[in-house]
Amino acid sequence: MPAAVLTSMAALAATSLAVPTAAVPLSMPCALKRTAAHHSEGVDTWNAAYPRPARRLDAVMVFLSFPDATPLTRPAELTADYFPATSRFFERASYGRFRLRPHPLREWIRMPRPSTAYAIQRDWNAASRSAYLRDALAVADSRVDFSRYDVVYFVADPDAPGVDSDATKVVNMDVPLRADGTDIRRVVTVFEKHPPDRLVLAHETGHVFDLPDLYHRPMDGKGDWDTYVGDWDLMGSQFGLAPDLFGWHKWKLGWLEPRQVSCVRDAGERGTRLTLEPLAAGSVPVAAGGAGMGAPGSEPASGPGWAGPGTAGGTKLAVVRTARDSALAFEVRGPAGNDEETCSQGVLVYRVRGGAESGRGPIEVVDAHPGSGTCWDDSVYAPLADAPVALGESFTVPGEGVRVEVADRTASGAWTVTISTGRDGAG
Repeated sequence: MPAAVLTSMAALAATSLAVPTAAVPLSMPCALKRTAAHHSEGVDTWNAAYPRPARRLDAVMVFLSFPDATPLTRPAELTADYFPATSRFFERASYGRFRLRPHPLREWIRMPRPSTAYAIQRDWNAASRSAYLRDALAVADSRVDFSRYDVVYFVADPDAPGVDSDATKVVNMDVPLRADGTDIRRVVTVFEKHPPDRLVLAHETGHVFDLPDLYHRPMDGKGDWDTYVGDWDLMGSQFGLAPDLFGWHKWKLGWLEPRQVSCVRDAGERGTRLTLEPLAAGSVPVAAGGAGMGAPGSEPASGPGWAGPGTAGGTKLAVVRTARDSALAFEVRGPAGNDEETCSQGVLVYRVRGGAESGRGPIEVVDAHPGSGTCWDDSVYAPLADAPVALGESFTVPGEGVRVEVADRTASGAWTVTISTGRDGAG
């Protein structure tokens, strides 16, 4: 790699990234426009600078050791920490439309400096972070053809003394790295302990696809981080009981077709009656063994462990536009697919703000049962664990005048709901 490129590299740490895809049809009046906000929740267009997770993507895993420690685990053991669990999550979430195929190296690659020399920490300073990436790419370049991969994971020896398990994140480069004739604009730097946090790599990979952080980070680092969305989306917490991605995110990523999103307009007091399929309906059953691991081209897109696209299904997301840059979303969640561990079900309601930055509340779950909670022993934030509107209940969203009534369930398992906007012409 040319030294000039290395020395001019400016790495900008982020806990998120972006993806490209086709524009949402202008006939969808509830599609918020993408703004300049970092990882905007706008869905009218996609940022074409990033890989689109609507096909098979290949990811390389490079394992980095250091002169000041002898690894206590083998690369194969660390690979098993993350795969096939990460691939399975995305296959289910995308209804089989997206496949992440890992390509792990089988050996440790030695970094030139001790782990303590890089000052690894959650809020990493730019100089130390750039030095780490520069060295990692330099030692790996002779063993990896980076032009063959869509996603890059640099996995550090978890037992090295300078490795901070709280520092795992995605790093975006203002000036991309260059290797093997390709630009590398983002890298997932993994510093997890062994075994790692649950679904942590799926969370970080979500950032590669332009999904924002949905947790609330207290200014002083103290307090509860999960007050915005609780258990209800992987980008809020990788520990959530219901970590499947919001229907809004599936719309953004292209996993829901426009016809599966119902824009509720001019509902008035009488309301609009809808049939909503559970978000997990149509999730593909992932074969045992998960996505294959091997060199690019070693197996076809429909090879072993690949369940293939699921059924598109009916309406999974209802949206009420509340302002130029905000909307309310309604979807059915329950114990199925990626949400199989949740202990509540019903119509989940949440606010979306297209202009809110990652980590600053771009999505907030609306609690239909304020003052109560559930799953106290297991939930990341029990007050929101019972947030969905249950069968037979009705709920008016505070401050919006939008009301949802959950009438019944059909024989196929879909939910019948009525959404009203409080006055004729609203919404």
